[in-house]
Amino acid sequence: MKKSLSLLLLLVFFSACKSTHSSNSSSKESNNTKALSNQFVKQLIKTASENLGTSYKAGGITPEGFDCSGLIYATFLKFEIKLPRTSAEMSKMGKKLQSEEIQKGDLIFFKTNGKSAINHVGLVIEVNNDEIKFIHASNQKGVIVSSTKEPYYGKSFAQANRILM
Repeated sequence: MKKSLSLLLLLVFFSACKSTHSSNSSSKESNNTKALSNQFVKQLIKTASENLGTSYKAGGITPEGFDCSGLIYATFLKFEIKLPRTSAEMSKMGKKLQSEEIQKGDLIFFKTNGKSAINHVGLVIEVNNDEIKFIHASNQKGVIVSSTKEPYYGKSFAQANRILM
């Protein structure tokens, strides 16, 4: 009796694990991956947004104060994704994007104050035609949402990268 029960359980287990690929299964998997990805991006943005109003603190990576890369570092770390600690190093991660490819959840990089190297980073939260809104830690205002339509960020935009693929 035990042998029959064990055999029956093994058959059920293996038939439940059996791969049943049809022409629709890969598109369903792709849609599920996109839905999962979209859900993750929403959570990422929500987590970063919970820090709106937090003060700027050079080297800061906690809600007591963030610098720009510290906000991004801490946000991704909550999801067990460890990024480099500086905006310049973050800009070397993932896939560098063309302007028309930029989406929510991508990182956006700037060369501010006339610098020739990347020194600022934000998280894209919205894309509308030629405007990109992003959350970041500003030296003067702390964690805020800004736009590439603002002259300062429009002229200092350097690149955007997709970390989540």
